[in-house]
Amino acid sequence: MFNDFYAKDTSKKVRAIKRAQGQAGEHLTKPPYGYIVSPTDKKQWIVDEEAAAVVKRIFDLCIGGKGPAQIAKILKADNVLIAKAYYAKKKGKALPDSPYDWRDSTIVGILERMDYCGHTVNFKSYSKSHKLKKRIPTTKEQQAIFYNTHEAIVEDAVFERVQELRANKRRPTKAERQALFSGLVYCADCGSKLHFVTCKSFNSSQDHYRCAKYKSNTGSCTAHFIREEVLKQIVWSRIFDVTALFFDDIMAFHEMMYQQRSAETEKEMKRRKREVEQARKRIAELDRIFKRIYEDDISGAISHDRFLKLSAEYEAEQRELEEKVKADQQEVDTYEQNKSDFDSFAAIIRKYVGIKELTPTIVNEFIKKIIVHAPEKVNGKRVQKVDIVFNFVGEINFLSATQPKQQGA
Repeated sequence: MFNDFYAKDTSKKVRAIKRAQGQAGEHLTKPPYGYIVSPTDKKQWIVDEEAAAVVKRIFDLCIGGKGPAQIAKILKADNVLIAKAYYAKKKGKALPDSPYDWRDSTIVGILERMDYCGHTVNFKSYSKSHKLKKRIPTTKEQQAIFYNTHEAIVEDAVFERVQELRANKRRPTKAERQALFSGLVYCADCGSKLHFVTCKSFNSSQDHYRCAKYKSNTGSCTAHFIREEVLKQIVWSRIFDVTALFFDDIMAFHEMMYQQRSAETEKEMKRRKREVEQARKRIAELDRIFKRIYEDDISGAISHDRFLKLSAEYEAEQRELEEKVKADQQEVDTYEQNKSDFDSFAAIIRKYVGIKELTPTIVNEFIKKIIVHAPEKVNGKRVQKVDIVFNFVGEINFLSATQPKQQGA
């Protein structure tokens, strides 16, 4: 019993120390693959260039439309050492068996790790007791994120794009053809995704997308049918228009993007900033008030029942204000981020100037969402509207981009 008490007490003290270190933004784990401990400061991580190149390649392959299993096969085929083998080689030790056998789970772990953006994420798991070694994952709300604590290997924009692509997993079809826009195409009416439809007997011109809620006219939505070849032409044309406008007059392009964010949104964000500042002042004031009434309760200046009633009211008001501050601040941060996203979008345009054809990488870097409307008959012709939502800047509404695109039945 004494030994168990000693172990429990020691565990409690270690947890307290680790909690304090984690809340101070210190790293609680060993550096992940791609980083090493700084030789001059044991609390800092620095980039391991050789391993970091592999990490960047993994993210680039994901942006290019490859899944974890496909990425693992590519790395294995190129004889890229797994992390365990890489560390053994650096220490001059013998390589383990199957030194190039990358696992899907390893790739997923790398793709989902925010540390590669230069941020420290603490308290990602916990154990229930000092007697149990099993680690239990925490929720995002329980984690503590400290930004820009070390050099980044992957840009924030790339990491966020990868998370979006991972949320819309692409599965190879039986015809062994992968859709170029899979996971990006949505129905304008019901909001469902448009599934890629193909088979071995189809040629490329027959591959098409169809609303997930359409089932031979028995579903809850219409077909919203569109051929992939037609969608390729529309998307390529839209990217070409945007690129041309950008290089013709970059200042006009920037002004157009600013105007599309609307002056009303700017006013709304300024109002929210003021409200956030006022709410924070009131929260601080409530802390001081609570302290005073607590002292009055101790001294007997007010009754204990009165103290309980007042404290309950103030705590309820404070909780409500804190929730409002959190929600409004998130909106403001998102808006401020959007204002700086123009530079990120401009970098993509410069990167792919003069593209001749679409590739999964180009599509994933440019396009966030494609919204397909139901076709209509106009003067006997089939006309179908397609909205393109770009990464960073959203929809871009200018004359050549708003004209409806036509396609054959």
